[in-house]
Amino acid sequence: MTWKTRIINNVILAAGPLARLARAAQQGAAKPVAAPMRDLVWGKLNFLHTTDTHGWHGGHLKESQYSADWGDYISFVHHLRKEADEKGIDLLLVDTGDRVEGNGLYDASDPKGKYYYDIYREQNVDIICTGNHELYQAPTADEEHRQTVPNFKNNYIASNLDYIDPSTGERVPMAQRYRRFQTKNQKVDIVAFGFLFDFMMNANNTVVQPVQEAIKEQWFQEAIREKPDVFVVIGHVGVRMQEFKDIFAAIRAQNWFTPIVFFGGHVHIRDAIAYDSRSFAIASGRYFETIGFMSVDGDIKKSDISSEEEANRAVSFSRRYIDNNLLGFYHHTGLNESSFPTEHGRNVTAMIAKGRKELDLDYNYGCAPKDYWMTRRPYPDENSVYTWLEKEVLPDVAVNEERKDIPRLAIFNTGGIRFDIFKGAFTKDTTYIVSPFTSGLKYIPDVPYSVARKVITLLNRSGPIFQAAGVDAGVPDPRYMGIPEQWGGRRGTVVDRDHFSQAGAGAKSQHGQKPLLMDENGHGQEPHLIEGYTTQDAIGDDGDDAVHSAIDYYNIPNCVQAEIGIPEDEDVKPETVDLVFIDFIQPWILLALRFSGGESYSKSDVKQYVEGTFTELMSGWVKKNWGVDC
Repeated sequence: MTWKTRIINNVILAAGPLARLARAAQQGAAKPVAAPMRDLVWGKLNFLHTTDTHGWHGGHLKESQYSADWGDYISFVHHLRKEADEKGIDLLLVDTGDRVEGNGLYDASDPKGKYYYDIYREQNVDIICTGNHELYQAPTADEEHRQTVPNFKNNYIASNLDYIDPSTGERVPMAQRYRRFQTKNQKVDIVAFGFLFDFMMNANNTVVQPVQEAIKEQWFQEAIREKPDVFVVIGHVGVRMQEFKDIFAAIRAQNWFTPIVFFGGHVHIRDAIAYDSRSFAIASGRYFETIGFMSVDGDIKKSDISSEEEANRAVSFSRRYIDNNLLGFYHHTGLNESSFPTEHGRNVTAMIAKGRKELDLDYNYGCAPKDYWMTRRPYPDENSVYTWLEKEVLPDVAVNEERKDIPRLAIFNTGGIRFDIFKGAFTKDTTYIVSPFTSGLKYIPDVPYSVARKVITLLNRSGPIFQAAGVDAGVPDPRYMGIPEQWGGRRGTVVDRDHFSQAGAGAKSQHGQKPLLMDENGHGQEPHLIEGYTTQDAIGDDGDDAVHSAIDYYNIPNCVQAEIGIPEDEDVKPETVDLVFIDFIQPWILLALRFSGGESYSKSDVKQYVEGTFTELMSGWVKKNWGVDC
């Protein structure tokens, strides 16, 4: 048997459809729709994983398949932990960061996170670490250190992250470097780490140590020689990124046969990969759409095998990506609408509702006339959110009254938009869901047009020379400008919607997925599926718990550009233009100008173009242009 075959890929279909309706946790949330289901495959050691929740702890009110809230997750965990206790096995909870920025529940309060910190802490997370979004702004990093770290005490790990104490100026670890503990039921001995990828854009009250340096530290070298039953590495790191590969190599060099499990994040995708026969890594999506489940089975405890048998130690792994909705929770717990909710879960749901009401997140700014998509439509396209920005929003908001008659190029990075816009009410909450950041518009005046026009191409097609120059100049990877999903490897293809073949039982579609519904004679039936995740990771295509039809996916550039006041006729192009841009991308703008043949521009040439954040400018545009009668 090869190591690949020891990874459990079996598909278990629910005997019948799920309950047709479920009470949504937050008032007004869309009701989930029944789907064919795959069961969880329990092992001796089991994990639930959240990552990149970005403030979506109230659930997705407009998307039925992800409409459960943090209170529902608390109830779900309660029931699964009870089941694990009854079976004499163990269940641990993991979170790998980016819990903030991206939803009104976090971003709309003053100070930010006024409600979030108390809501999040209600879940008993066993291993937790930091994401990059906890570090962009100094006040956010302060609150992470002041609130989240003590809220989770010894469960919080910061293997390569330091904090600078504002009162003393002393540099100290954000939290403990690693954790050694035993599980509740089987006393599985675990050494756990919590890393962040080599992030370069953190606020000056934090220090991120590159992973290659951290794994050479004496504390790490001693920790990987402690000989536990299992190593658990959590991190705000894509599971295919070099940082995890380096950590794996360092641990494996000292522990040839010990199981090593990884929990990643950052790239906003569902993904799983095995680095060798005794390791497994999972990433569990984004925005509280997904709850990852991983199980480890076999010879987990060293005390159960002799030293002679260790080389033949047999372990197997399974993963499941759970859609965050009540119907799925009912299925996996065997409960229903009346028996599923717990008092604790209900109380947290009430906390969320109270916070949303006090923040007035349902206040309507305007009504979107149609859906605008990030990646479900190509760019340019009339249904692309980025075409909407280029053609409608930027020409209206990128206006400096003193320079409004001067032609300009306005550049916006696609990563500055975080979610689709759905037809209907564009609320206060929607504003932060789509654009949660505090960036504003800056500009460099009177740039030669022959130079400025080359910038957008360099930002989107930066070759190795441009990237190498950026490294030398301390400019981060250009992929920071784009959306995280493309950093994670989703490139260049459009997913086929026709996921299931028309063949009978046993036949496979072009994606290798068998029809899962059988009639009484064992013949395949074509299920009616709603669109959703159809994950194909390095293990296979059976990881999703709910079976969906596929969603189209198109690649998009790092940046888009609006040409404002510039004639189409090449013979009458202006000699100079104002180069306007969102301030987040300033390092790359200055580097691109250097490569475009112009003079050497610097930070001193950059000026404020308009007052206010882009989020405020966008919501103002919606109020002005979209009526409120939906």
